[in-house]
Amino acid sequence: MATTGKLDVEVKVKSEADKFWNTILDSATIFPKVCSDLYKEVEVLEGDGRSVGSVRLVHFAEGSPIVKSAKEKIEELDEAKKKVAYSVIDGDMMKYYKTFKATLEVIPEAEGSIVKWMCEYEKASDEVPDPSMIRDFAAKNFQEIDAYLLKA
Repeated sequence: MATTGKLDVEVKVKSEADKFWNTILDSATIFPKVCSDLYKEVEVLEGDGRSVGSVRLVHFAEGSPIVKSAKEKIEELDEAKKKVAYSVIDGDMMKYYKTFKATLEVIPEAEGSIVKWMCEYEKASDEVPDPSMIRDFAAKNFQEIDAYLLKA
């Protein structure tokens, strides 16, 4: 069994791309407020939380299976393409993965947007399952953000 892999998910949202992207950039504030079933708190430890080099500590909500926290570092950010890449550098996830890097992109459409999330990972051991629950978590997160933006 391979210890490295990739997963991705695309979620069609009704929100306009710029609006959705700005919410992603302000995730440290908005995610715990809007997705309290998923996030307990997002602390910005270094930088402003929305630029390359920023480090944040994500505390997942009660009931989160296995992983309670993840320290993430923003590796790349492209405002024009509405694309951000980050790596998990510490926290519970590192018990299961040697490396975990994710990319998120918001693509404008005639009506709404497509939110693409992709991760590349290396498992700490062959026994670690593929992170499909993380992919499902990401999809749920985008759907909740969309619902919030449509009400705002």
